[in-house]
Amino acid sequence: MEQEKNITIHETAFVTSTFRAFDENLSQDNFAKLWQNSKTERWIEEYLYQVSSEETYTHCLRNRYFLDRIKDLVQNQEIEVLINFGSGFSMYPFLLNEKLINIEIDKPEIVDYKKNKIKNWQKENILPKRNIHFIGVDFSENYKEDLLTKINSIKANKPSFILIEGVLFFLDKEETDNLFNFFNIVQKSGDFIGSASFQETIKETQAFQNLLSFFNQKVSKTNENDYQTIQDEYYKSRKNYKLIDHQDYFSLSKKYGNEIKQSNELILNENFYLLKKI
Repeated sequence: MEQEKNITIHETAFVTSTFRAFDENLSQDNFAKLWQNSKTERWIEEYLYQVSSEETYTHCLRNRYFLDRIKDLVQNQEIEVLINFGSGFSMYPFLLNEKLINIEIDKPEIVDYKKNKIKNWQKENILPKRNIHFIGVDFSENYKEDLLTKINSIKANKPSFILIEGVLFFLDKEETDNLFNFFNIVQKSGDFIGSASFQETIKETQAFQNLLSFFNQKVSKTNENDYQTIQDEYYKSRKNYKLIDHQDYFSLSKKYGNEIKQSNELILNENFYLLKKI
């Protein structure tokens, strides 16, 4: 990537959390604002203008959907461990029951930064104490055996929810297959996966063309084939898993009373899936 050397944590991992802070009532995330900073806000202002002004609400609803699903499962005593792959700066541990065990997995530099910030905020009593285990992983290396050992040492035989959001768009099919095969090894019958991804039709929209142009300008020179889309059938055909729920931005807007302001052509419609291991 031509401009990768210019990318910092500010331009990548902060963005989603900042979006979630735009409408706390919708996202139900009252801690996302802790990650706000002037540099990211300037970046986002350009993004909303050049790509889609609806993006704040799509991210808020993504957070709300998974937060509510996980809350329900915790309340019904169906899960005890939340494993967040590509956790970024999401704040789920502080929005959920304190008894939940949280495993946060991301690139080492993201995990280290987040861990230190959270530690300081907890010292200042800005954040409550939570049971969080941070694991930094270089996914370009052979990570599975070591990661599996670390996860198993934390979760043991407890029921789990694996969350993967904002990640699959940037992977290829082989990497995605490897991840879901890994999930199958980690989990047991009755466990859950929550996944967010885009469908192929997204590439036909003006919003996607705007996104591609923005990435080329701000991030790196890419084309539409560098970004993965996933059809419903992929989730329906996961070995040992059953698809039990499927939502998107439009269905969640209806459910949570969010007023859609842009035309479909100007919205990056993300799909959300809930799978249960059988």
